[in-house]
Amino acid sequence: MVTAQVILPALGMSQDTGKIITWLKASGEQVTKGDPLVEIETDKATVEIEAPADGVLDQIVAGPGEEVPVGQVIATILAPGEKAASAGEATHASLSSLGEHTLRPSSLPASPLASRIAAEHNLDLSLVQAEGKRIQKADVMTYLRNQQVAHKQQPATPIAQTTPRLTMASPKARRLAAEQGKDLAQIKGSGPGGAVLAADVVSMPQAAAVHEKQDQPLSTIWRIMAERTTQSWTSVPHFYLVREVNASRLEAWYQHRRKHATEQTSYTDLLVKIVALALRTSPRLNASWSEGTLHLEQDIHIGLAVATEHGLVVPVIHQADTLSLQEITRRRRDLVARALARKLRPEDLREATFTISNLGMHNIDAFNAIIQPPQVAILAVGRIAERVVPVQKQPMVQPTMMLTLSCDHRAVDGALGAKFLSLLADLIEEPLGLLQ
Repeated sequence: MVTAQVILPALGMSQDTGKIITWLKASGEQVTKGDPLVEIETDKATVEIEAPADGVLDQIVAGPGEEVPVGQVIATILAPGEKAASAGEATHASLSSLGEHTLRPSSLPASPLASRIAAEHNLDLSLVQAEGKRIQKADVMTYLRNQQVAHKQQPATPIAQTTPRLTMASPKARRLAAEQGKDLAQIKGSGPGGAVLAADVVSMPQAAAVHEKQDQPLSTIWRIMAERTTQSWTSVPHFYLVREVNASRLEAWYQHRRKHATEQTSYTDLLVKIVALALRTSPRLNASWSEGTLHLEQDIHIGLAVATEHGLVVPVIHQADTLSLQEITRRRRDLVARALARKLRPEDLREATFTISNLGMHNIDAFNAIIQPPQVAILAVGRIAERVVPVQKQPMVQPTMMLTLSCDHRAVDGALGAKFLSLLADLIEEPLGLLQ
């Protein structure tokens, strides 16, 4: 009887599968509840799945690059003292984590470190001779050194008689090379046996890798993002409301806060607080549209659009209307840092009821954002810039910001959207009373 099962989670209603990127723990390795076990890629982000219990990782059934249905068990965790899988089963699980190549099971089990090194070099452990009752790191390194020596001693073979040789490379190096359009065969490896490591891929100049016009490979996140935005754009009836807001008091409060507060608050944090408060009195904007029905959400969960090198992800600040500004700041900083590091957890991406997309830090004045179904609205925020505006019927230079509200016309009409945007403007122009 196992302590727990490791199950591929669903991060969204429309997600069917997830792709295994890499196992962070090896079969047979001791794990503690909360330890990162495996990195998976879904339609929303790359996230780490954590160990649900203490014990020993066992029976890994899917390797890097494999698509796994949502809800499928991908590994088990044995309680201390429980019997592990048989040697053949354990080795098969370890070998399956190599991905890309089907290898025959070894007759001996391997240590976690030996399995990891073999995985980095796409080495079939059944070829390795062990000094003891299981394959250790030294056995794998000896085999790799012997192979390197044998390769150097082989006489040259006529080109007509040669067969393609598999380039040894770590899984991460293969993924980086695919993403950057680089040919592994053209990269000089610095690992054991000349294996290509991730650092070798990164250090290879991009110009040297491209000899002719090539297609740019896309990550799963970017590909699914393209599909979802296309679906939203073509199926959701968007309309847009634009409002220029005087941000002088907001800016003054922000500067005061940065000088005196222990937490370095950003404009985004302030906007999360303001939007959450506005949604309390605007339930039609804090809703979802599904199968012809409008569902008013009871909780307010604000999604933040974050651009990463692999695509757009939307981590969520849950219960945003109940949090202090300091708590929002801490959560936003943590979520953005983990999004950029591809360390988001499944729960970080669930249940957003409204999204904010802020491009002000990129000096964008205004833009139209695409709604994230099943949500019914998204707020696009531009930069704060000095503009000439009327103040008491006199032209004056004031800091202003542009807000653009994208609405799903099936759920929100112009009057409802305008009322919500007007409330946002009032809170931005008079923030001090709400945000002390």
